[in-house]
Amino acid sequence: MAATAQAQVQLDAAFGVSGIKGTSAVDASGNFFPQDVGGGAFPTFSGDFLLFKHFGIGGEVSWRATRNLSQGFLPFRPIFYDFGLVFAPPLGKRAAAEFTTGIGGESIRFYQGFLTCNFFSCTDFTSSNHLLWEVGGGLRLYAWHNVFVRPEARFYLVRHNFEFSSNHATRLGVSVGYSFGR
Repeated sequence: MAATAQAQVQLDAAFGVSGIKGTSAVDASGNFFPQDVGGGAFPTFSGDFLLFKHFGIGGEVSWRATRNLSQGFLPFRPIFYDFGLVFAPPLGKRAAAEFTTGIGGESIRFYQGFLTCNFFSCTDFTSSNHLLWEVGGGLRLYAWHNVFVRPEARFYLVRHNFEFSSNHATRLGVSVGYSFGR
């Protein structure tokens, strides 16, 4: 019975690069600030733990590799992270689909150019944090043993995302990973 339970567990870890696209600054309306969240490269770390029949939990973090300028003068960097459910059914011996949904946050770091210190540390930025909901998918293509390449897409719906042109963003990218216990 223990061998059967162990055979159902799988751990996956991946690193990739993505691009994020949001509503253009010229298309901002209502309470949204005319600033695009996208542009630049977004390194991404992800992992999941499949517990039972290809269902499990997972998480990911993606951040802009370099700073962008808000309205041409204030440096900022968006960071997206989420935790949630994963469904990864096999599509034969060398491929698997991947569907995800979860909740997390968008943390926008605005760099000030001076240090602010407290009892524990010093930083040169202030953060604006927002709750988000993520839904996405990918296709794991096993290139060699348990090493996979995964084209992926994620859609983020961000609550009160007034620093940017809209409350949503789309991330498209490719990750390379490894499956333990496949």
